[in-house]
Amino acid sequence: MKYVVLIGDGMADEPLEELGNLTVLQKANTSNMDYITMNGRAGLAQTVPEGLHPGSDVANMSIVGYDPRKYYSGRAPLEAASMGVELEKNDVAFRCNLITIKDNLIADYSSGHITSGEAKELIQSIQSALGDGRFGFYPGISYRHLMVAKNALGANTECIPPHDVIDGNRYEHMPGGEDSEIISELIERSMEILEDHPVNKKRIAEGKNPGNSIWLWGQGFAPAFTPFKELYGLNGAIISAVDLVKGIGIYAGLDVIEVPGATGYLDTNYIGKAEYAIEALRDHDFVFVHVEAPDEAGHMGDVNAKIKAIEDFDEKVVGTVLKGAIDMEEDVTIMVLPDHPTPVALRTHTSVPIPVAIYCTLEENPDKADAFDEDSVRKGALGTVYAPDLVGMLISKKWVL
Repeated sequence: MKYVVLIGDGMADEPLEELGNLTVLQKANTSNMDYITMNGRAGLAQTVPEGLHPGSDVANMSIVGYDPRKYYSGRAPLEAASMGVELEKNDVAFRCNLITIKDNLIADYSSGHITSGEAKELIQSIQSALGDGRFGFYPGISYRHLMVAKNALGANTECIPPHDVIDGNRYEHMPGGEDSEIISELIERSMEILEDHPVNKKRIAEGKNPGNSIWLWGQGFAPAFTPFKELYGLNGAIISAVDLVKGIGIYAGLDVIEVPGATGYLDTNYIGKAEYAIEALRDHDFVFVHVEAPDEAGHMGDVNAKIKAIEDFDEKVVGTVLKGAIDMEEDVTIMVLPDHPTPVALRTHTSVPIPVAIYCTLEENPDKADAFDEDSVRKGALGTVYAPDLVGMLISKKWVL
């Protein structure tokens, strides 16, 4: 048996008046996810344990089979692993967003989805000016970058994700608590460095949002994972354009498969991810495929973009994998789910249980769920499952009992 998990980040939502009180999943054409639901088993999954922030780090860690209550130490250390930045014992990794501040408001958590090339120039300027024996700044992809602080500095600082406070006054959301003055000073100094940077002048001239400030959050020490093969007895691979998801894979000992054109945005190479997943199943037992696009549309508050992202995920990823699985000589179990809701009305994550559906090319005993959405899956046989248990359920076939 082979296994593939398909994650449409942030797909789940809430009913919207403009959609006739339907959710985005209910409105979108999701024929392939509906097929999996109608011909398999469905239910809800709790991906975020009580007391933890509903971030993609916590939620995806749960889906990959690691209980965040045991393994979670922060978002940024996961991204550091993906970026090849090794953390020493007392190093604290911070997520370092390039954001847009306008009139002291946090106007854009992504600087207009700045290109990686432009962002690299900005982060290099930050490193030249602020990097020293205590702090190091490392360029990543688009707006997502990394800062590492030495000697446990900032480990207990209270930091807020910028996508949670869009249009909020920056002074009201600056870091608080232990070491907050030092971390806040880095943010303030970055604004002075970036204000007149040639990259930002060019972006403004082109009508684009500038990356005129860094924003530090999601910090933590390096975690210690039990290898996936040791936990579940299978070798696996992970496919994502997002550093934190790739970092989970690295700490779990999974093979990280890079797909050309995978961007972590609405223009990602959906079909490429699916085709690489099918190919990976030939020499891996378990493959995780993560697609960020629906989450990005949710943070943008763009209903139409989210519908399009979900439909692209369904057609190009789920549809391609489903066809490939059916054509394979060996039986394949497919699980499809978001990691958390990202309601377009809220433009941030929530921690309510999300829909999940499981289908096997071998089984022919479906339950009563007839569509992949937040309501229909409640008719399924799975009930509500704690997400870190899902991988074990797949392997043990408890989902068909």
